[in-house]
Amino acid sequence: MRRVTLRQLQTFEAVARLLSITRAAEEMCVSQPTVSKQIKLLQEEIGLPLIEIIGKKLYLTEAGQELQKTCIDWISSWEFFEQKIANIKGLKQGKLKISTVTTVKYFLPKILGMFCQEYPGIDVSLEVLNRNRVLERLQHNQDDIYIMGVPPDTEDVSAEPFIKNTLVIIAPSGHPLAQQKNIPVSALENEPFILREQGSGTRLLVEKLFNELNLQLNVRMELGSNEAIKQAVAGGMGLSLLSKSSVNIDANQNELCILDVEGFPIKRHWYIVRLQDKEVSVLAQTFIDYLLEHVDLLDAKM
Repeated sequence: MRRVTLRQLQTFEAVARLLSITRAAEEMCVSQPTVSKQIKLLQEEIGLPLIEIIGKKLYLTEAGQELQKTCIDWISSWEFFEQKIANIKGLKQGKLKISTVTTVKYFLPKILGMFCQEYPGIDVSLEVLNRNRVLERLQHNQDDIYIMGVPPDTEDVSAEPFIKNTLVIIAPSGHPLAQQKNIPVSALENEPFILREQGSGTRLLVEKLFNELNLQLNVRMELGSNEAIKQAVAGGMGLSLLSKSSVNIDANQNELCILDVEGFPIKRHWYIVRLQDKEVSVLAQTFIDYLLEHVDLLDAKM
């Protein structure tokens, strides 16, 4: 088994964790045939099947389950070693892995570009995913830093607020409520809503709000992106709750408007999230410090 490669183990770990060759290929930014080939070579080297596909579902064999445990331990140990070496060197170089929810893409790339210019030796890997996928990566300790609007409420996670997250109710500009002031939330009970998928931060917040007020939330449609939601709202299909950072009213002034609803806008924060017991690397701390130092550049737009 000495000819087993790091790439093969990384590929298998992704397949075993996600139980999907397709999702593993997406995560690793390679083709499905490439993932399948790596798994095939690994199985040939070990001499036993590691996965089996029954119908459309992928399962781990007994050997696969044992190898998955080994991969988790080995990858964690290797990343810890890399972090220790970086800390010993004290160098501002290496690879920094960040996972964020999709709405962060409206403001993070600008400051990330500034960071990369100041620290050209740091190679940044940025994963932009829905909240459930980010939480999945957090659970498996796949990244150095996670950024989200609704961090998990668990003791093993540290969440540090760093910039405001203003939430607003948007409607098509011709909506009957568009010209009204101080609209009670109860007036929205019968309005159809276009929301993100179950588990998303904004979806959790609007569901919590309606539950607390004993109001019925009428979800007409679920969409997987903020851009699709804005198009659906502009088309008159319903209202939505979105982060103000993702709503460019100036560019859509003939299509969208922000409703003047009582209690809105809701003022929350974006959070820098990490595992509580994970030692913060030099690279991660450098980026966190940079974010906190440059919050004013973004805060005015949020």
